[in-house]
Amino acid sequence: MRFVLDASVALTWLLRNGSERDATEAFAWLARLKEAPAEAVMPAIGFLEVANVIARAEARGLVSVAHVEAFLTLLRALPLRLDAESPELALGPTLDLARRYALSAYDASYLEVALRRGLPLVSFDAELNRAAGRAGLPPTPTAV
Repeated sequence: MRFVLDASVALTWLLRNGSERDATEAFAWLARLKEAPAEAVMPAIGFLEVANVIARAEARGLVSVAHVEAFLTLLRALPLRLDAESPELALGPTLDLARRYALSAYDASYLEVALRRGLPLVSFDAELNRAAGRAGLPPTPTAV
């Protein structure tokens, strides 16, 4: 299975934050990614978002360097690809989606990749999920 992975889901693997239902769902998506054939795609901004949250969580003492290193090792081992076209589309289709659905440009980049590639979007961001539905993406199936 191929899908667009929002940082909110990947970061649940590290921070184990959110609801119990979200955590269960996040780890079910992780299990799916470990099954062949599977691939998750993120816009180019994806790893920067992850790095930003990691740096802030470390500064606040929420995670240890060892825990982060284990998480990064996991990410590197997964079939997780960055979309190379997303930076070029930031000032066009991505900006248009951000305007149309009142999203941040960061969130709109996930939506743009999902729409362009025809892939389901896996996210815990309620606003992003609502925008995805309004944009015509089918609801993301649950992984559980």
